[in-house]
Amino acid sequence: MITLFDAARCPYCARVRIVLAEKDVPYDPVEIDLADRPAWLYEKNPAGKVPVLEEDGWVLPESAVIAEFLNERYPEPALWPDDPGERAAGRLLVFRFEDFSKPYYAFRRGEEGALARFEDELGLLDVLLQGTSWLSGREFGLADIAFLPWLIRASEMLGISLEPWPSLAGWLERACDRPSVAAERELVATL
Repeated sequence: MITLFDAARCPYCARVRIVLAEKDVPYDPVEIDLADRPAWLYEKNPAGKVPVLEEDGWVLPESAVIAEFLNERYPEPALWPDDPGERAAGRLLVFRFEDFSKPYYAFRRGEEGALARFEDELGLLDVLLQGTSWLSGREFGLADIAFLPWLIRASEMLGISLEPWPSLAGWLERACDRPSVAAERELVATL
């Protein structure tokens, strides 16, 4: 049985929860209080961060790496497209995710100018989604999962309206039609 060291409010953990739900993989969640991280967590991940996945004593931190591992360990349904170009484009988005997350967290901290920088990133995603349904290519996948937890939190918790970015808003609504993403949106509503 997989154990997921998890925190409900953490969007990085949300990535892993969504992948596990998409793959229909059962797991045992262990909730971590991020304000009071237990000392033993640092034995599993020296950075003290969640998510951390553990299976039979084998430990793996970092949400993007965990998502890739789960996609390979449980190949159905595939969360990367067969087409190598689409797969590479999706992986590039995940690789450059920090370009999106830095202004998001700056906005959360109330830094001057951060909202405009975050809105620029929303605009870039909107442009990417014009003419395609998913960031991962023709099908929902890991590139979508990489961004969705932050978009859900931005709209549900930070009051960001996606109205100025109709392709992005449509993408979020399509994604929320999936049980895995709908469950995350419901969880966010309780935070």
